[in-house]
Amino acid sequence: MRVLPLTLAAAAAAALLASAPVVLSTTSTSGSPGSPAAPAREGSVRAAELLARLGGCTAVSHGRYRSDDGTRADIPVCGTRGAVYWTADMDIDCDGRPGPLCNDRTDPLFSDSTAFQQSDGRYLSAETLPYVVVPAPSDIWNYRDHGIGPGSVAAVIYRDRVQYAVVGDVGPEDIIGEASYATAAGLGVRPDPRGGGTPSGVTYVVFKDARVSPIQDHVAAAAAGERLARKLLEGR
Repeated sequence: MRVLPLTLAAAAAAALLASAPVVLSTTSTSGSPGSPAAPAREGSVRAAELLARLGGCTAVSHGRYRSDDGTRADIPVCGTRGAVYWTADMDIDCDGRPGPLCNDRTDPLFSDSTAFQQSDGRYLSAETLPYVVVPAPSDIWNYRDHGIGPGSVAAVIYRDRVQYAVVGDVGPEDIIGEASYATAAGLGVRPDPRGGGTPSGVTYVVFKDARVSPIQDHVAAAAAGERLARKLLEGR
């Protein structure tokens, strides 16, 4: 887990949305450790149409989050029928299994662990796996109460790009707006943990009751994300 200074070939399974949590399993190796992050434009769903569909915010959090330590708490978690979402900054999470881009030399705040692990027991790789960070459960909001957990499918929107990802790490309970090195790179955001990221304009959409397994299979996450985003656009 990264504590900042108070700071997705294989096809998706057909039945992804159900009343109970759905786990999508795949035997694809495309998302295996060490594979490069997928390109930013992973499907046909456009950023503008997703944002338009989300519209205004119906808050599901009981309070608001800060984007960074010392900033005002003004970011709610919003909800729709099939997803939760928030719009914030993007801080770069480089934590997890060390690599040439994410290690204790490139990131002074580096941690070699993430809240969740791969199917082989190893920690996630921030530089190869697009993932997002959710705040630790608190009185403000508890992600578990919305069918969200390790491997939950997410769509991250920045400008005209949509990057599919999974929930891969947990951050401070009062701060929101963080994603892995690979997520930032896929969106065209500077992924350097030393001063990279962007100060605003990133929308994080996490779909309820939809997970991929194994968590490191980005191909499965991208396929699931595209399907879920399309259903969101269709009002289903």
